[in-house]
Amino acid sequence: MADISRLPAPRADDWEWQTRGACRGLDSATFFHPENERGPSRVRREQLAKEVCGRCQVAQTCLSWALRTREPYGVWGGKSTEERDALIRLSTV
Repeated sequence: MADISRLPAPRADDWEWQTRGACRGLDSATFFHPENERGPSRVRREQLAKEVCGRCQVAQTCLSWALRTREPYGVWGGKSTEERDALIRLSTV
């Protein structure tokens, strides 16, 4: 089971931004990779997800949420897991 102790307490105001996301109603498989996905397939899927994020009015809020909660999976706010990890490392240096 996932360790949720690092997550802030849920509040409706914290999640309201998700109702305005460009990803709302889209297949979550676009944003979260299937097990063992690698190479060109993963690159294509992440690029598609990032294109959705690129036209999203709440992408910065989404990215901030993912960084703050250290979301370990998926594309959030136009950044992949690896890109978010790099941003977190830079901010702690």
